[in-house]
Amino acid sequence: MLRMVVIIITILLFLMYAGLIIYYRQSWLQVPIGNGQWAISNQPSTIISVIIPARNEEENIRACLESITNQSYPNNLFEVIVIDDFSTDSTAEIMNSFTDKNVSLISLKDFFKEEELNSYKKKAIEIAISKAKGELIVTTDADCVVQNKWLQTIAAFYEKYQPAFIAAPVAYYGEKNFLKIFQSLDFMTLQGITGASVYKKFHSMCNGANLAYEKKIFYEVGGFTGIDNIASGDDMLLMHKIFERYPERVLFLRSPDVIVKTRPAESLKEFLNQRIRWASKADKYTDKKITAVLLLVYLFNAWILFLGILSLFYPALLLWFIGIIAAKTIVELFFLYPVARFFKKEKLLWWFPLAQPFHILYTVIAGWLGKFGTYKWKERKVK
Repeated sequence: MLRMVVIIITILLFLMYAGLIIYYRQSWLQVPIGNGQWAISNQPSTIISVIIPARNEEENIRACLESITNQSYPNNLFEVIVIDDFSTDSTAEIMNSFTDKNVSLISLKDFFKEEELNSYKKKAIEIAISKAKGELIVTTDADCVVQNKWLQTIAAFYEKYQPAFIAAPVAYYGEKNFLKIFQSLDFMTLQGITGASVYKKFHSMCNGANLAYEKKIFYEVGGFTGIDNIASGDDMLLMHKIFERYPERVLFLRSPDVIVKTRPAESLKEFLNQRIRWASKADKYTDKKITAVLLLVYLFNAWILFLGILSLFYPALLLWFIGIIAAKTIVELFFLYPVARFFKKEKLLWWFPLAQPFHILYTVIAGWLGKFGTYKWKERKVK
């Protein structure tokens, strides 16, 4: 009796999960690919403010600013605002060396005491937007590098379609060991789901390393008001607010020219803290579709883990445990291949079967701790 109940639950969860993943694949394939060529023949007019919150980024901020100040977009049409988030290293000194290249520096300590805040990044972005000259706000992170046509392509897309909010692709680079390959595969999956879900208006997802939104829309929806007590969520929670008001004007820009690159976490501890931080906002979404999706994904992975433990006591279930992992891997590879092709990372897919057991385990752990635990972010312990 127990065996039959377990098998039925396993099959039902897999069918729901597989249906969702196949839907994402078909949706990703429908997202138009733009190369930004229309921007070359048109005279751009959009004034852009690039906003970069930074805390203790002395190893990354120079490369980030060099990539942004070396854009093909006209210098008179964009500015870069860097907000120093109580850095204790030489981040601010490095920022100051770029002040002659459309870069201005704001210090968060000039507005708040460090102990007053829980959501440092939101406050940093909020202050920068209040100083911004641009009609279009573009955000990235201090540990990212962008391509030469990044702003040109974003501006062209904005001028053509007039979106209120643009989500754009992010990718890891420098995958030199298994931990970094694992992160790259996991993150690439999230990016594929992001593009698919935003294009289909199924639910809203994005990453703060590559976003754009209208300044007036930010204020129209109240900015971060109502979510400013939550440490994470400066990207997706804001996106949800805009999506609720302008669902048809929230778009995904799928172009190889706008892929922002960032490095994966260096250690397992850093990686888990990052993913716990992401998971911590899961119950804060007003978009119930994404809540349902996250719940299904969590339950499916938790059930597989439970099935593995159960098979130790009921060996007859071992083949089902192995089979469901194999089936999950095949379905996910079916989805991930066209996404990997877009990011030119097809070779990493050979590692995907090996990464699968670790992915199941980390999904369960990060999901649980994101709800009930704490995490460290930028040397701070955050609730």
